[in-house]
Amino acid sequence: MKNHIKEKRTIYKMTQDELAELVDVSRQTIISIEKGRYNPSLLLAYQLAKIFECTIEELFDFEEGEA
Repeated sequence: MKNHIKEKRTIYKMTQDELAELVDVSRQTIISIEKGRYNPSLLLAYQLAKIFECTIEELFDFEEGEA
């Protein structure tokens, strides 16, 4: 699943550490999400979308057939 976390974080001038602290996860989790190696829970996706003032759909690109 492609996402726009890094782009949004850059726009908001936020470090991975700062974002991780806001959503109460490790910096490694943010790195894994940005690189597409980890799909966040619905709750975490919601928290990220709220921080970046967008919808979950704007933050993550879902494709047909993805689990």
